[in-house]
Amino acid sequence: MAPTVHVDGHDITLSKLDKELFPDDRLSKDDLLVHYLAVAGAMVPHLAGRPLTLLRHPHGIGRDGFFQKDAADYYPDWVRTIEVPHRRSEGNARYAVCDDTATLLYLANLATIEFHIWTATAADIERPDRLVLDLDPPESTTVAELRSVARRARDLYTELGLTPYVQATGGRGYHVVAPLDRGRDFKAVRELAGALAAHLAADDPERLTTAHRKDKRGDRIFLDANRNGHAQTFIAPYSLRARPGAAVATPLDWDELGRSTPNGYSPAAIRRRLARKADPWAGMDRHAADAGEARARLDTLRVRLSPNRSHGPCRRLRLGRWTCPDRCWRPPDRCRRRAAGRTSSSGTGSASCARPAAGRGAW
Repeated sequence: MAPTVHVDGHDITLSKLDKELFPDDRLSKDDLLVHYLAVAGAMVPHLAGRPLTLLRHPHGIGRDGFFQKDAADYYPDWVRTIEVPHRRSEGNARYAVCDDTATLLYLANLATIEFHIWTATAADIERPDRLVLDLDPPESTTVAELRSVARRARDLYTELGLTPYVQATGGRGYHVVAPLDRGRDFKAVRELAGALAAHLAADDPERLTTAHRKDKRGDRIFLDANRNGHAQTFIAPYSLRARPGAAVATPLDWDELGRSTPNGYSPAAIRRRLARKADPWAGMDRHAADAGEARARLDTLRVRLSPNRSHGPCRRLRLGRWTCPDRCWRPPDRCRRRAAGRTSSSGTGSASCARPAAGRGAW
């Protein structure tokens, strides 16, 4: 007989508790439910009010799972849902929302391994309260390199008046997140995130990229700002990942970054961690910032860093710092004068990509 538990005033019948969901790690559905019950106090505040996308693996991660966005008709009436209008078609999408432990346990009992959340809440579904930069490294990137990029993102966030938070994703990378005050819409936040990523990438084009296509990235770390669009999601804090190792997405303090790997926290480690340490992201909304003000600061920063030359920066590379001796901002691999071996106008003899003073030449 399937056991029934009473949580938050609701009866939940648990099923197939001995089903092995992580074969290599010997973790069953019972272990999955134990994990989500253990982290509920820290996790639910990050889920509350947010439309959810669920990654379910009823037969374990060794077989195909599926993403579920639309709330199922069979959900009990106490599972909150929200309807969001489709932007490209008629009608609404109906999402589940997790505001309490009972809902978390109910959804986990459906073999939901991963919980992905919107950057906006039902309180104002068209205005995000999170900005997310996903650091997505190739396999050749060392953890030390990835940490260095996370810290550079942290410093830029701070310079723009944003309060940066970091999360080990349980996968290969880190998320650098900032709380926002819901003062701007998705378009403005997405543009800020894209400009921020482009600024970082242009400052270090040999290691960082914003190229969407994998064949254009090479061995560079992808600064993914795409999580900030309408209906886009990122992995929820304390969610398990559906991968061998059963790592947990883990919010970190910045001083922990140097000793934390992206996938270094197991369910058992998280339980020990939360027993001795409060959630580093607790209360982050107290530090919510205006995305518009951050964008204005970024634009000011770009002007301040612009080279003081009569020809100005190359117009087609809109963001970033100079990358050659003459400070023209064109990446070395796209600079015609450097490729031709022409010397610097500064007389140093270095290859240069200085734009002619007349200014309107075709790059």
